[in-house]
Amino acid sequence: MGARSVLQEADISRALTRIAHEILESNRGAENLVLLGIPTRGVALAQRLEQLVSSIAQQAVPTGSLDVTLFRDDLAQHPTRSPRPTDIPAGGIDGKTVVLVDDVLFSGRSIRAALDAIQSIGRPAVIRLAILIDRGHRELPIRPDFVGKNIPSSRAERVNVRLREYDGAEEVTIEA
Repeated sequence: MGARSVLQEADISRALTRIAHEILESNRGAENLVLLGIPTRGVALAQRLEQLVSSIAQQAVPTGSLDVTLFRDDLAQHPTRSPRPTDIPAGGIDGKTVVLVDDVLFSGRSIRAALDAIQSIGRPAVIRLAILIDRGHRELPIRPDFVGKNIPSSRAERVNVRLREYDGAEEVTIEA
């Protein structure tokens, strides 16, 4: 069976706009806010959210990336994973509200690794989680604060997020 489309470009754009508004409402503005994308697609999503949040709040929001490779608990099973650069914005994360941004939340293991990575860098006041797709099947007690779309799926299915920055296309599909 082939892939079925669950989100198109307009749907992704709407979801990100809603998440941007929710982040600002939750934080009561853009003050002391930092967005950190988890490579790969989380970085592009964080950059898009930065543009939306900055536009709505009329205030720049520091945005960077957080590589979690060396903090993963499955590194021994995937030794070919190579770390990507971590880019923490000037001003750091201490005392800030950090919003982690990723494309798909599945088991929660990448987010656990991200929490460990953040703790090795600094001490934010609050850490929030923004996810484009929540597909369930959590193995750890991790819950997103901001969700673009909940997509129930079986463990056997694969959720594919394609973004024009990396894939030249803009869609979310599920394939069996």
